[in-house]
Amino acid sequence: MSTDTPKGDRIAKVLARAGVASRRGAEAMIEAGRVTVNGTQILSPALNVTEADVITVDGKPLAAPEPTRLWRYYKPIGLVTSESDEKGRDTVFEALKDTLPRVVSVGRLDINSEGLLLLTNDGEIKRRLELPSTGWLRKYRVRVNGTPEDKTLAPLRRGVVADGERFQPMEVSLDRQQGANAWLTVGLREGKNREIRRAMAEVGLKVNRLIRVSYGPFRLNELKPGEVEEVKGRVLKEQLGLKADNEKPMLKKKPMKRRSRAAAPPRSVKPKTR
Repeated sequence: MSTDTPKGDRIAKVLARAGVASRRGAEAMIEAGRVTVNGTQILSPALNVTEADVITVDGKPLAAPEPTRLWRYYKPIGLVTSESDEKGRDTVFEALKDTLPRVVSVGRLDINSEGLLLLTNDGEIKRRLELPSTGWLRKYRVRVNGTPEDKTLAPLRRGVVADGERFQPMEVSLDRQQGANAWLTVGLREGKNREIRRAMAEVGLKVNRLIRVSYGPFRLNELKPGEVEEVKGRVLKEQLGLKADNEKPMLKKKPMKRRSRAAAPPRSVKPKTR
């Protein structure tokens, strides 16, 4: 029996690298019959392809993969991070369609959360950065209603269970009390749905503002709501181990067309940078 490994890469991985969709999204497209290889429709992602294969998606030839690019974006409150929304709400991708090429988000921020959202044209990089094994710390500035003490926050540092789902221990520090509210800095290494809000509720705290200020080595810094800035190629090489074809600095910064001044953090709670 042959034990030779098939040549090439999995078809979903190739589609993700070309920026068509995330790997999971590419698998769904294949199962829906939207992809052909060498003129034959495929229905299973269990296929390896090489550069010699001709791939089409929705009848259009697959474009050659572009160099990997990554952007830092300040997602304002009121936008969802899915490509389309069944409730008709505004999306990040609609807001940026005239500014960026086709991109996918690295992780998500819910509609009522704001701050750093990473965007990339490479679905494989998206997958790599989202994997729990990457272990990158994500930091948030969190405003809660109440007067938490250290003993209030202790369960969060040990890990809590909400609705039967266990959350990993968080890094939590109390920054200051501000009237009826308190500002916390929270760090976590996983990204479950509404994790911080649900965990805070378990210790009796209600989150009324949540700003992500960093994702691994990438920081919000001085970005304002709706602004987007491309990460320089040399930084991608240093942080992600990418090849040198992306070393030339590429920078773009443009505020979102519809911008509300109320969405910007007040000066007194400006996200910290290091």
